Amino acid sequence: MSSKHTPTEIKLHQKSQLLEISFADGENFKLPSEYLRTHAKSAEIEAADKPVAGKAAVKLEKLDPQGNYALRLYFDDGYDSGIFSWDTFYELGRDYETNWAQYQIQLEKYGLKRELSNKDSEGIATIRLMYFMTNMLKVTRKETEELALPESIRDVEKLLKLLRMRGEDWQRMFADDAVQVTVNKQFAELFTKLENADEVAFVPVSKDI
Repeated sequence: MSSKHTPTEIKLHQKSQLLEISFADGENFKLPSEYLRTHAKSAEIEAADKPVAGKAAVKLEKLDPQGNYALRLYFDDGYDSGIFSWDTFYELGRDYETNWAQYQIQLEKYGLKRELSNKDSEGIATIRLMYFMTNMLKVTRKETEELALPESIRDVEKLLKLLRMRGEDWQRMFADDAVQVTVNKQFAELFTKLENADEVAFVPVSKDI
């Protein structure tokens, strides 16, 4: 089966639950597991009257190559019927904003929600922050800190924004390009998700900060 688009790199970010795909034409897309699950193409989904809902916490567990033209995706809710061609991935990445906006309209239309009613991650998540290097400790005045996060703050980018609200020195020290962040001892991206009991460490990337 031929494809208009050829991927050059495919990487599943397990912590962030983003499937990152780079293509030969230079395009790079980071597709959330929830988006892939709710926009998968299969007979059961296409025959349904309502959109797939309650998948905000779904996880993509396995990628299974289908020849040299597609991937079969396995999700932790048991769904494994979706086969995504390279062209499908490309279109999902290209049209992400439009597709996602339309999906949320459909959820509202049918009175559905992205989260399950008994979702364990609702409410407060408590994480441990660890600060390194003398110049950072001058600002934080502590090596570690237990921090309770509201439900609206669930990734590294939002955490950094929260820390920068503590003052001018914090704004400078915790700028996106001023610190290296790890979550549970693994290098993290701005989009890396945060969960209860995570350990987040910060190391300044410049001695001039």
